[in-house]
Amino acid sequence: MKLPSLDPSTFSQLLGVVSDVTLVMDPQGVIEDVSTGRDTLAALGCQSWIGRRWIDTVTSESRVKIQEMLQSQGAPDVMRWRHVNHLSPMGNEVALQYVVLPLGGGKLLAMGRDLESLAELQRRLVETQQSMERDYLRLRHIEARYRVLFDTSSEAVLVVDASSQRVLEANVGAQALLKDAGKRLVGRDVRECFEGDSQGEVQSLLRMALATGRIEMCAARIAGLPTAWTVSATVFRQEGGAQFLVRLVTRDTTPVAHQDAGSSAALSEAMERFPDGWLLTDTNGMIKSVNEEGMALLGLTASSQVVGQSLERWLLRGAVDWGVLNTSLRQQLPVRNFATEVRTLSGMTLPVEVSAVCLARPEPMFAFFVRDMDRRLQGGASVSQSQANPFAELSQLVGRRPIKDIVGETVDTIERICIEAALELTHNNRASAAEMLGLSRQSLYVKLRRFGMVSEVENDLP
Repeated sequence: MKLPSLDPSTFSQLLGVVSDVTLVMDPQGVIEDVSTGRDTLAALGCQSWIGRRWIDTVTSESRVKIQEMLQSQGAPDVMRWRHVNHLSPMGNEVALQYVVLPLGGGKLLAMGRDLESLAELQRRLVETQQSMERDYLRLRHIEARYRVLFDTSSEAVLVVDASSQRVLEANVGAQALLKDAGKRLVGRDVRECFEGDSQGEVQSLLRMALATGRIEMCAARIAGLPTAWTVSATVFRQEGGAQFLVRLVTRDTTPVAHQDAGSSAALSEAMERFPDGWLLTDTNGMIKSVNEEGMALLGLTASSQVVGQSLERWLLRGAVDWGVLNTSLRQQLPVRNFATEVRTLSGMTLPVEVSAVCLARPEPMFAFFVRDMDRRLQGGASVSQSQANPFAELSQLVGRRPIKDIVGETVDTIERICIEAALELTHNNRASAAEMLGLSRQSLYVKLRRFGMVSEVENDLP
């Protein structure tokens, strides 16, 4: 079939077109021939369109466009691409873009392009834009956190360009330490921040850090300050190239360090040989160190059996006892003579008495002293035997008062003593005291009211 002659502008438009669907129709729009250029359109069932009207193959909202294209009869002055939706046998819509051209003998040629690939590209573009926006937002949050850490650091910190060795950024600590009334700190050569006899050391430090990629340190005198400071430098890379992160830290004097070393060695030996158990934990209760007596108390043969484990595991009441100890120590309150029980490696239970303190340096830690109560009671047995029977005075009441009254008053006295001890150990935390005594909070409040251990305001509460 020979195509009619087309004007040059129309023909140049067709040269760049790759047709996915080609329809040959009569002037009324009845399809006489169908040709598909892509296998992906086979599901559309285009071959079944032969003999049908073109307008009957599209969805209702596309019928007006089909009518307009058929009425134009492919006239070059009104020829343009129109978006049309076909309904596939599966029930979903397939988008195509058509243009109508005139053929010889009054026939019409409709050339269609599949818009699915274009829609896929548009979806990818939208997803890429959304991903870029999320990455940009995440980078902004990271930069905000970096800026807060950088400006609130107690140390003096500088960011230095590796090629020019000029200061790019300086935090508040560095600006206060390296104040200069004549120049701005940012933009200065970092070596100008140090005394002349220390500038060579700083220059070598930066070269070494750049060559090794590790954190390098040296001692240098800061301009205007009499004492030497510790200067550390590490290299990192950004878009502009390599940069240095320079930290300035005060140095401790050597004589004090020697004295502290001797005292620390003596203290360490004393703790190792202490006659009571001694454990050191972090603020989460993870055991860092234990002495020989502590290992013997728990039935251990090596410190590796307990180091790295939680102290809560070795307490018989577990989370209850650890909650009381942890609450007091986090409030910087010392714990004295806390009565509890520990579970040994073999599964036996042992009554102990725990004292503990919070250590602030070199990092926050908890120190626990654990005393074996069985051994303490055995050592004091002879003394206790020589003492008068603590319940001897009760025998004097026999015959004067009924046994029911004697036992009732004794039970009340013991309950009151136990409640007072629990409140003292928990620093008046009634929820922890109730858990320690094995009571519900309501039962504890009932007993507190009965013994008159609550205020008048609390008595008025339901």
